[in-house]
Order: sequence, then structure tokens, then C-alpha cells
Amino acid sequence: MAKGGANRCRNCDGLQAQLDALRAEVAALREQLAAARKNSATSSKPPSSDIVKPKAPPSTASPPRSHGGQPGHALHRREPFPPEQVTLFQEHLLECCPCCGGRLRRNGVLARLVQQVDIEQPPHRVEQHTCPEYWCDQCQQPCWAPLPGPIRQGGLVGPRLTALIAYLKGACHASFSTIRKFLRDVVGLTISRGQLSKVVGKGGQALEGPYAELLQQLPQEPVLNVDETGHKDQGERWWTWCFRAELYTLFKIDPTRSGDVLLAVLGEEFRGVLGCDYFSAYRRYMRECGVVVQFCLAHLIREVRFLATLPSAQERAYGERFLQALRALFAVIHRAGELPAQEFQAQLSAARQQLLQVGTQDVPAGKHSQNLAARLARHGACYFQFLTTPGVAPTNNLAEQAIRFVVIDRLITQGTRSAGGRQWCERMWTVLATCSQQGRSVFDYLCQVVEAHFHGTAAPSLLPSEG
Repeated sequence: MAKGGANRCRNCDGLQAQLDALRAEVAALREQLAAARKNSATSSKPPSSDIVKPKAPPSTASPPRSHGGQPGHALHRREPFPPEQVTLFQEHLLECCPCCGGRLRRNGVLARLVQQVDIEQPPHRVEQHTCPEYWCDQCQQPCWAPLPGPIRQGGLVGPRLTALIAYLKGACHASFSTIRKFLRDVVGLTISRGQLSKVVGKGGQALEGPYAELLQQLPQEPVLNVDETGHKDQGERWWTWCFRAELYTLFKIDPTRSGDVLLAVLGEEFRGVLGCDYFSAYRRYMRECGVVVQFCLAHLIREVRFLATLPSAQERAYGERFLQALRALFAVIHRAGELPAQEFQAQLSAARQQLLQVGTQDVPAGKHSQNLAARLARHGACYFQFLTTPGVAPTNNLAEQAIRFVVIDRLITQGTRSAGGRQWCERMWTVLATCSQQGRSVFDYLCQVVEAHFHGTAAPSLLPSEG
């Protein structure tokens, strides 16, 4: 009996060991499944990655709204063009009533106005510049009068058409073939793809000065938001960096995603506040140069939401406590206009302290929870620079929104194929984002900068004038 009992004990120990191993394996698989189910709400994945999810069932709470304007909404009408913009005034008269044929009289100044906009065909002009040939009897060789600088610089295509082609290429993501078809069918002008490439190159050359000015201004900014995304050049992986200041945005394409880019662009003496995510390049820059950083709170919230989806009950509870502390913090932030300044700062400080305590105390043993707690212990203060520094946003949404255009362009154009193409993209994307940021017309600015380039004068700045 004793021997049989010992055998049973050994069998039980063996089964228990197998059970423990299976439980550990199931827990690991559940954690992997939770990681695989990450979406844009629980990670840094883009919202477009969520489209593989099945559509949510339609809500039965209320019937779907009808198309068009909704009851109670204010009516929006297009403002008519002012008289100075109208090129033709035409009045349509009635001689008799269309119903009975009776006499009519004007009903005061009342009238029905309809304005119609159209384009003229072809919307271009052709200039011919003739330089007669002269013969010098002394030199025994021909000579010609020099062409004006803008004609010599532009060649076949003038400044406004150069700006239009650059606009189609940059702002509209159009290929050279598409631009060629547009010019042929709409403008009535045939230009080869090779010539279009040269025209686009001239547009990029015209932007050299304004781009360099912004690049030089970047290290002087008090607040910068930075983000990066992938870029393809002849199939190789490059990176597009986005630097968003208060009044402009600059793009830089680089072969690396390391902190070397930040050192090259901003230098070691940058003393502003850098808004960014928790990527290692920014932490290295902060560590080596002593830069003040505002890590993105939106990224932190998504990672905490992910904790609340893990299979471990302890980690889920930790994630829920963390989310509750974040809600309390933002509840105070949203009351900024309601509370006296001193009381607001006091409540804000208390909510921040409570959040850091929740994030670093009673942390479960799970890998994700431990990593997040260690991050808060090291860099917790870097998530709250916006509380004490005016002009600093709690999230990195500004840079992420600015870089979306680049992501769209990458999907349409499949990247670049040369150093010239990368340079063109840097400069054109900078113009597009900056003009949008300032409420300026991209086409008008391109016309001005190309005109200045053809005349050999200083290009207009992308920085807004102080006046």
C-alpha cells in the first residue's frame, strides 16, 4: 500500500506539473490573442486598419435619419459673387404675362438673381519672342539679342502654367500621364511627359529658398510636434519626418528612423518642448540633449485600454483603475473655464498625482502592466508638460494629422525614384501643409514663388509677415 501510495503521489505530481504547464500555455495564447486583436482604439495602429472588422449591427434605438438637411439645422447658402467679380450682366425681360398674356409692370426692385460660373476654352495664351540674327563683320560670327530672364528660365512653359503643373503633381497626386491628359483635353496644350518632368523640377528649384528658411527656423521654435512614417524610394525603405510648428510644417525624408535625424535637424541646442510619441528615437534625443518632451497622452490611453482587454483579471482591473484615473484627469481639464485659476491648478495637480500613483502602485505581474508602470516611473512627468507650459498640447495629434496627406500620397504614387524626387516631395509637402495651416492659397503661393524664380528675385517666404 505504501508503495502504491507513493506511485499515486508521483503520478499526481506529474499531472499537476502538466496542468500548470497547460495553464501557462493557455494564458500565453490568450495574451497573444489579445495582442492580435489590437485596433486603433487600443494601440497606435491607424484607423484604416480597422476596416477588416465586420460592420457593427445597426442600432435599433432610433430610426435612421433621412438624407440631406436635418430639421432644425440652419440653412446654408452660397454667398453671391460681388459685382466687381461679375464679367457679364444680362437682364431677361417679359413683355406680357406668360399665363394670360396681360400687361406687366415692374414689381419695384425685386428680382430673381442667378449667377453662373464657367471657364473659357482654351484658358491659355501663346507668346512668341523673336530675336533677329545679326552678323558681326569684325568678329565674323552671328549674334542675337538676349531673351528676357523669365522667358529664358521658363522656356516653353510660363510661370502660372508651371505653378499649375506643380499643383497638379503635388496637391492632386497626379501622375505625369494624368497631367498630360488634363493639359491636352482641358487646356488644349500637348506637352510630353519628359517636358512635364523638367517643369516639375523647376517648381522644386523655386522652393529651395523658402524650404531652407523653415529648416533654419525649426531649432528656434518654442514648441514642436514631431512624427514619422514610412517612405519608399525605388522599393527601399526610407522615412518621412514631420515637424509641425505653430505657423508652419516641414517634412524631411531620411534613410533612417533614428535620433540622428533629430540631431541633424534640430541640433543639440534645441530648447523648446518636443511633442511626440514614446518611440526610442525621441527618448534618445531627450536623454542625450536634455530636451523637454511631451509624450502623447492619446497613445498612453490606447495602451491602457489594451490592458483592459487582456485575459488576466489582475491586469484588466489594473487597466480599469488606470482608465478611471485618466477620466478624472480630463474631467478637471475640461473644467478649465469654470474654476478659479488657483483651484484649477490644485485639482489638476491632485488628479495628476493620483494618476501616477495608480499607474505605479499595485501593479500586476503581467509583462504589459509591468512595462507601462516602469515607463511611468521613469518618464511619468513627460506626459504632463502641457499642464505647466502654455502652447503645449497633451497629444501629438497635430503632427499625426499633418502627416496623413503624406500617407495618402504614398498609397497613390508608390513613393519616389530619385534624390530629386525626394527633394521635390519634401518641399512641396511643406508648402501644402504650411499654406493650409495659415489659410493661404497653395496655387497663389506657387505662382508667386515660380514668378520670383524666373525673374531671379528673392522667393516669397512661407513664414507669415509680422504685419
